[in-house]
Amino acid sequence: MILVPSSAVAQTNGTIAVGASLTATDSATPWLSLSGDFAFGFQQLGKSDLFLLSIWYHKIPEQTITWYANGDNPAPGGSKVELTADRGLVLTDPQGELTVISDPVVGSVAYGTMMDTGNFVLANPASESLWESYNHATGTILPSQTLEVGGVLSSRLTETNFSRGRFQLNFVANGNVELATVNVPGVYKNEPYYSNGMKAGSDSTTYQLVFNRSAYIYISGNNNQNFALSQGELSSGLDFYHRATLNFDGTFIHYRRPKTTLGNESWSALWSIPDNICVRSFVSAGSGACGYNRICRLNIDHRPDCECPRPFTLRDPNDDYSGCVPDFIQSCQDGQEPAETLYAFYAVTNIDWPTSDYELLQPYDDDKCKASCLHDCMCAVAISGGESGLERNLRCFTHRELLHATNGFEEELGRGSFGIVYKGVVEMGSSSLVEVKRLDRIQDGDNEFKTEVNVIGQTHHKNLVRLLGFCDEGAHRMLVYEFMSNGNLAGFLFGELKLSWEQRSQIAIGIARGLFYLHDECSNQIIHCDVKPQNILLDDYYNARISDFGLAKLLRMDQSETHTAIRGTKGYVAPEWFRNMPITVKADVYSFGVLLLEIICSRRNVDMEIGEDKAILTYWAYDCYLEGTIDALVEDDMDAISDQKKLRRFLMVAIWCIQEDPYLRPTMKKVLLMLEGIVEVTAPPSPSPFSTIRRN
Repeated sequence: MILVPSSAVAQTNGTIAVGASLTATDSATPWLSLSGDFAFGFQQLGKSDLFLLSIWYHKIPEQTITWYANGDNPAPGGSKVELTADRGLVLTDPQGELTVISDPVVGSVAYGTMMDTGNFVLANPASESLWESYNHATGTILPSQTLEVGGVLSSRLTETNFSRGRFQLNFVANGNVELATVNVPGVYKNEPYYSNGMKAGSDSTTYQLVFNRSAYIYISGNNNQNFALSQGELSSGLDFYHRATLNFDGTFIHYRRPKTTLGNESWSALWSIPDNICVRSFVSAGSGACGYNRICRLNIDHRPDCECPRPFTLRDPNDDYSGCVPDFIQSCQDGQEPAETLYAFYAVTNIDWPTSDYELLQPYDDDKCKASCLHDCMCAVAISGGESGLERNLRCFTHRELLHATNGFEEELGRGSFGIVYKGVVEMGSSSLVEVKRLDRIQDGDNEFKTEVNVIGQTHHKNLVRLLGFCDEGAHRMLVYEFMSNGNLAGFLFGELKLSWEQRSQIAIGIARGLFYLHDECSNQIIHCDVKPQNILLDDYYNARISDFGLAKLLRMDQSETHTAIRGTKGYVAPEWFRNMPITVKADVYSFGVLLLEIICSRRNVDMEIGEDKAILTYWAYDCYLEGTIDALVEDDMDAISDQKKLRRFLMVAIWCIQEDPYLRPTMKKVLLMLEGIVEVTAPPSPSPFSTIRRN
């Protein structure tokens, strides 16, 4: 006779019999699913004598946990979990204290099953489900799992502490997925820092958040409408494990991992929300992603890296998110030494302290800003922004203010894909001319409007039009920009009044600088998606100023991780829009290439009235390059003709930019260096196989 543990005799093909039990030891054998992909049992927490009753991926070295029962109260070694007929799963500690894990269970439990989906199910004698771990999700959902309205995911406190954390995912009645911070150890939930933007006016009255077996995450309504959350082509679930986890830092990420364990495979992120938690977590209350007074920077995995500014340190060295406090004592006592002898400033760049402003001083330079803070005992941080040293908080206008500023939206400056632009005058220290853009593609109640406007407002570059403020009142969505006296570039390229070759050259370089900044230098990468001469404005000195940047994302126009409808303006749209390919910054490079040709030639890209050979500028320009007749592109512009070296360089750069294959196009950084003559321009290939058909 051989004596074996009860857990061994109790499990057959993933099924656990009533009376089976597991004991919390470092060598305990878990209950496995039929395939062995998932396990239910105790996982030891580090080197402590505490154990987490949990479900995990069993076949991979990480043994990633997908569900747990006792995160707030880990079980001491020697604790036991038993499957009982009347109460289901019961956890007993060494002192005999009981905790019912599967509460409530209505009916008699006949057996339990660790499913190959990662779901642990208790069933009655008729094989009807009485309780499922899927219905009591913790921080992770798995393929085949759904969340009903009212469903909640809670993050753990840290990577290794499974206590209830600072973030929640809530699936609410109108079908919205909301992410919010929670003021632990309490339960008060702050306003959401993310919402997917479902509208209450939908015909559906019942919603589910579904993670299907094909590894897509979407919201399902009872009217057979599905609203996708996770995006892109995903690999077969037969080859990969998938999970979607609300991480301890507030990011909700869809991960996948190869099932093979031959090399150094690991979990990789397929999709995440929010796109930048460092920016998105700016709400009226709560500690944000990193804790109070802590600097948040997004890393390559779309998760926040946190650090205390100098000279601050963590309030609690054992709690990485306790917030930062100064290493010095600030005093408001009378008779103390002058502030200049007690304190000094440490400068950090591209940092803001949102929601903490209590005074705006203008016009102020850096020195005046510092002096004012030194003599204010309540001041801890002085924020100076832009070349003028002005505070960069955007002004929130009322609809009435902008109605008055534009004299009832009387003088129209232009219109485009985003809405109509009007001329106005507002009081901002003094009377200032402004451009007011009325957006007609934002739906009422868009929770992300202010966040995305804030991202646009944080951009600082001399070749970008400056955003001064916005209106977010009821159904009214408007943006207020500085006024550009010379209008847009299209009026000079295609109108009677022409710009000189030198002016056009400098405008092209200015546009390249602005796009390089949007792609590589601002804190949040911005893909313009609609680069064209109508969106290039000219200031008093004919400097190029890019407008409408950021609006593609603000108005759901970019869809940069999807394969959906074509965006942008006909003639400037990159080929990948038509081929169901991901849209990247290279789409802007293509549009810039078309625009650069128009700047060189002072004509439209498509002009059917000038003859078939010249009608399509992108084709004709390459033909002229091959045939050595580039003078024909600038006709009688003697300044351009006499500047052959620059003319040829600009033309070659444009041809590189309009390559059909986005991988062949240079980055905007390289484009800028080539235009400025810093980097040599090599001979470009044919931009597409169709550009020379007429000559074959």
